[in-house]
Amino acid sequence: MKKSYLGIDIGSISTKGVIIDENNNFLAKTYLWTEGNPINAVKRVLEDLEKQLPQDVQIVAVGTTGSARELIGTILEAQVVKNEITAHAIGTLSIYPDVKTILEIGGQDSKIIVMNNGIVTDYAMNTLCAAGTGSFLSSQAKRLGMEVEEFGEYALHSENPTKIAGRCTVFAESDLVHKAQIGHKKEDIIAGLCRSVVVNYLNNVGKGKVIKAPIVFQGGVSKNVGVIKAFENTIGEKIHVDDYGHLMGCLGSAILAKKSKKEKVFSFAIKDIEFTTTGKECENCSNNCEIVCVMRNDEFLDAWGNRCEAGVHSIRKEMKKNV
Repeated sequence: MKKSYLGIDIGSISTKGVIIDENNNFLAKTYLWTEGNPINAVKRVLEDLEKQLPQDVQIVAVGTTGSARELIGTILEAQVVKNEITAHAIGTLSIYPDVKTILEIGGQDSKIIVMNNGIVTDYAMNTLCAAGTGSFLSSQAKRLGMEVEEFGEYALHSENPTKIAGRCTVFAESDLVHKAQIGHKKEDIIAGLCRSVVVNYLNNVGKGKVIKAPIVFQGGVSKNVGVIKAFENTIGEKIHVDDYGHLMGCLGSAILAKKSKKEKVFSFAIKDIEFTTTGKECENCSNNCEIVCVMRNDEFLDAWGNRCEAGVHSIRKEMKKNV
């Protein structure tokens, strides 16, 4: 049997998964919506990946990243659980070994990673406001009565992008309505929205960062050619986007799992097991941490969410005793 490695990236909006071989080639890949339930999303990802995987291939290591990486890492018994910065950097380097700057805009958050000689030297993330993210563009598309997938092509036809206030979603929406009412063309408004995404990103996430080429743009918004053009016009550099940009996090996780050298045969049967989570408030100190407990078929697996070790230890002891 040939060895392969599974990487899962669990975000608030989407969940991605890849299986790679020893040379980092994709054997299977998938992308779907999380829909507020990361456990079910991962089960659907595994189901899709299993259908694509050749019969003579066996997964021997698993890596997870993303906002629900701890939860899914516990469920899948992952060898590696890494933050998004590390996973995206490793995944991108495998395709663009000379990359200096990684721009990433997802459904609800965005990040920038600055690299030098293959090492992360600086980074920043924005998770506090949806302005300038994929959900921001989607909401504006609905206001204009069109699909967000059409945005890019419309923007390219604009010769005079409308100035849209992009620092806040509420202000942007009112500004968009006003500009439409006074007669601005739809393509100019859309081009203005794409530009506002870029300006918002550079003034917030990219503030104080030295952006050097080669520059790679990732995340769902990187599929919007209008935003790509706005980045190139604003930065004055070529922006690299590839078909797998949305999979860099899970690709990096799979590569890290391979590098860990901690091999254990993975079974897709795990997708048929019932996993549940429950919250418990720790009352050992004034922090009152809410501990997340994971159960597998009523069997306690693990717990986390504590600010100090005392809390999670007592919860683990209590849960194991009760079970």
